[in-house]
Amino acid sequence: MRTEAILFALTASAAHAFQLPFRLPFLSGEYQTPIVLPDSSISAPQSIPNRIAIVGAGAGGSSAAFWIAKAKERFGLDVEVDVFEKNDYIGGRSTVVYPYGNISLEPVELGASIFVKANKNLWRATEEFELDRVGFEDDDNVMGVWDGSKFRLTTGGGWFFGGWWDKLKIIWRYGLDAPSRTQSIVGSMIDEYLELYAKTAPRFDNITELTQTMGWTHWVAQTTAEFFDSRGIDRRFTRELIEAATRVNYGQNVDSIHALEGLCSLAATGASSVKGGNFQIFEQFLARSGARVHLNTSVTALSQYSKDETSGWLVTTSGSAQPQAYRAVVLAAPFHTSSIALAAPTEMPSIPTQPYVHLHVTLLSTASPAPDAGYFGLLSGTAPTEVLTTWDGVRQGGLKPEFNSLTYHGLIRDKDGEVVESELGKEWVVKIFSEQRIEDAWLEQVFTGKVGWVHRKEWDAYPVLPPTTSFPPIRLAQGLYYVNAFEPFISTMETETLAARNAVDLLLRDEFDSGVCGKSSEAVSINAGGLPADPSPAATNDTMPAKAKASSEFVLGWDC
Repeated sequence: MRTEAILFALTASAAHAFQLPFRLPFLSGEYQTPIVLPDSSISAPQSIPNRIAIVGAGAGGSSAAFWIAKAKERFGLDVEVDVFEKNDYIGGRSTVVYPYGNISLEPVELGASIFVKANKNLWRATEEFELDRVGFEDDDNVMGVWDGSKFRLTTGGGWFFGGWWDKLKIIWRYGLDAPSRTQSIVGSMIDEYLELYAKTAPRFDNITELTQTMGWTHWVAQTTAEFFDSRGIDRRFTRELIEAATRVNYGQNVDSIHALEGLCSLAATGASSVKGGNFQIFEQFLARSGARVHLNTSVTALSQYSKDETSGWLVTTSGSAQPQAYRAVVLAAPFHTSSIALAAPTEMPSIPTQPYVHLHVTLLSTASPAPDAGYFGLLSGTAPTEVLTTWDGVRQGGLKPEFNSLTYHGLIRDKDGEVVESELGKEWVVKIFSEQRIEDAWLEQVFTGKVGWVHRKEWDAYPVLPPTTSFPPIRLAQGLYYVNAFEPFISTMETETLAARNAVDLLLRDEFDSGVCGKSSEAVSINAGGLPADPSPAATNDTMPAKAKASSEFVLGWDC
């Protein structure tokens, strides 16, 4: 395999898609107003309604509505869907902002920034919805790995590691086989991951059992550093380049994040985003689902009730004084930060508290074509325009980097692609991720007083991902399903759509004797012991457009 391809996989850092602005290795339909049930059916519904509530309109919630719509479309399933979203927009942690608040300019991703070719649901969605993808191959940033005191590695401009001198530096510092062996490991993981889109993909109501079925227990049970050390990968390579990937994608170091997520940080082939913002995928999921979408509406309480030996749920929201009755609920938001009062008459499994990395995102524009070299202790030359970081200097008693990453994203342009000039002249967009707030004085220093627009956002960006073999339950109670149980396993936009597909399939089978692909499928169910059950014949009813059939490979859920 060519060195360029190997090292791109280490530098595109793609899986989470929350960030990757570099390559280390609204809704088109109309929003509808909520339905309020008649008073007589609020307190004591005469029957369980064929209606499903989805909490959250991010990647998980929007795709859950879409998967339900697929079942309705294929098999005539009689069910209505309401989606409740506390924010005033669709997309969750995928949203954009405009430089200077000017919507005539190209937007900048504030949250989830990229997806990759192995993300088959998002990739397929861009094709089906005719959304333009933008790649990351033409960037000529100079990259450096900063440890808080000095650069451990720098590379020239042009395609990352494209020059022979950069290749020699990599080999000299890390050895000949570290990049190729790492790429081989990542490639094997991706091949196994792609089984989740196959006709025989496992269904699961327990992620611990899924890890066993996939043979991934050893990856989630140890840190990224432990895993690569055990494989004989150069320690500096792991603690510099691989750590640069885990820090930019998940804000966590290789000696704290589990190895599966560390590997996901390195899966980069086809790194892309949607022109104009990735949120458009999720708007399209909902627009095509036929669901009623209630923005600015928080779910405040869920209460289970029974009728004729069948359970349903009363959903109380901020948008209605009285609860509404539903057959089932899909929770597609982090449970412990949702502030939902939950009442179920039967014993529920416990949901472990899930801490999140609190990330500061600073977007700015600057007329300075590179950060100040003096800040980085460079006596001459130009500082890198793509600064990634390692924690290894701190391990050795050095200074803590003041940020996780600092990356130039090109010049401010209008929506026709033309460069726009301000009083400062041409301005570059810069994105900074950090654990602490970046103050104005720091920005003025690093960008030599040439700062224009500044926008700050604090996120609970992604879960803290230590080694574990215990995960939250997916089926919380009869008719209640938890999509975000998947996040401590793999946290990406794409895997939320996978988790939603699985949760919807469980719901449809439990409540309607159906499924995303009908009553039977070749997909393998995981039984209580974690072993695959006998497959049954596949459903053959498929309404995918002929154009998509001709242009796309099989993707479970889209195809049956």
